[in-house]
Amino acid sequence: MIVLRKIVVINQKGGVGKTTTVVNLASGLARSGKKVLLIDLDPQGNIATCLNVKSIKDIYDVIVEGVDPMVCIVKADENLDVITSKETLTKAEMILVGEASRETLLRRRLSGVKGYDFVIMDCAPSLGLINQNAILYGNEIFIPASTDVLALSGLRNMIRAIEKINEVFAHDARISKIIPTMYDQRNKICKDVLGQMKSEWDGVLSEPIRVNSKLKECPGSGKSIFTYDASCRGAKDYDLLVKGVLAPQSQGAPAAVQTRFEAPSSGRTIIRRTPFAQ
Repeated sequence: MIVLRKIVVINQKGGVGKTTTVVNLASGLARSGKKVLLIDLDPQGNIATCLNVKSIKDIYDVIVEGVDPMVCIVKADENLDVITSKETLTKAEMILVGEASRETLLRRRLSGVKGYDFVIMDCAPSLGLINQNAILYGNEIFIPASTDVLALSGLRNMIRAIEKINEVFAHDARISKIIPTMYDQRNKICKDVLGQMKSEWDGVLSEPIRVNSKLKECPGSGKSIFTYDASCRGAKDYDLLVKGVLAPQSQGAPAAVQTRFEAPSSGRTIIRRTPFAQ
């Protein structure tokens, strides 16, 4: 029996390498033999560009029209399927406002999705209604965060927002990865921010994704970093992330994940760990 891991990749702060992380994480998992469905929830529709795919039906049709999500799926690569997005998704946010139980509509629409090891969602940089739907669908949250001065406050705000949604809706979407991105070991700010991240979130902090020109180039080719240049440090960093995501399964042991963060105003961070649901 396949245990579906539903991963929401989100950060309300833009420009943190979120879509780059989603595409290469999904591609890396697919290369490892896992069946992956990647869903684009960003109206910019960058996933289609990054993986060079096109579709007639997309996530707007699933959310607004109630179209079967399996009809909207396009194949991007071996083991990797995609439900794309485009600018019409901005209308979905306004339409959802008038719906009953609007925060859980996506969960109901996607209830028939089966046969995958992973569903990974790429969210827009916001805390809008569609992203709330994503959080209430997911059972894991990954937060990419750039290693710059503004990253820490944005990260804390994102964590508090996720906690609040969990609390209000009696949900348990657990923050199982914080992914430092755009890391330059020559830069003191990057090192300082990474050090602060380690001190607060060491239990779920992945190894940093280093600055790499190949990561900027590969979306224009319609390829993942593994296909574009498997020997570059960007590919090595994302390969390490993929292995970290797969580690609980390969080791046969539950992964300890962070599920509760106290507000940093107290001067300390309290972490409660729970096993990953098998």
